[in-house]
Amino acid sequence: MLKSFCKFVYILQLKANFKSRPKIKTFYERSGKMFYTIGEMAKKMGVAPSTLRYYDKEGLLPFVERSGGGIRMFKGEDIEWLSIIECLKKTGMPIKEIKQFIDWCIEGDSTIDKRLELIDRRRERVHEQMAQLEKTLDTLDYKHWYYETAKAAGTCKIHEQMAKEDIPQRMREIKRRMVEGGECEEK
Repeated sequence: MLKSFCKFVYILQLKANFKSRPKIKTFYERSGKMFYTIGEMAKKMGVAPSTLRYYDKEGLLPFVERSGGGIRMFKGEDIEWLSIIECLKKTGMPIKEIKQFIDWCIEGDSTIDKRLELIDRRRERVHEQMAQLEKTLDTLDYKHWYYETAKAAGTCKIHEQMAKEDIPQRMREIKRRMVEGGECEEK
């Protein structure tokens, strides 16, 4: 009886704090632990609260506690888990694989090999993406040089009249790769 009464009082305090808390205060304190609401944690992470709700719905947040009223209560250390989730998401990893990774982390050391394999696959994918982005940046650098030169001359025809040695070495290399890759059209 006393235990349920204490829980009831705690919930009332929690609700009172939620309604009347100053906007600057960004945590609940319970048993010496600091807790953040979903909105507060979303703000800390730079994501929308709906993103965290979605993660929870998909089972990515098994570590998040809930109040007696079902309110998600994030601890300060949950930010590390959320950062890992966000990092994996930015690599293009599907939610299903992120969930598997989280599950393996929770399972413990017996899944280290599986986690390492998954991380290595993601690293390889990120290296591939970076290589593609480098090519894209080279193309943009060439186009920037091309139009900057045309602007200074007042015409795109300037490039037809330029001697090879007047074209910067890097731009010649980029254009050669573009032509070999079939992606070069002077427009």
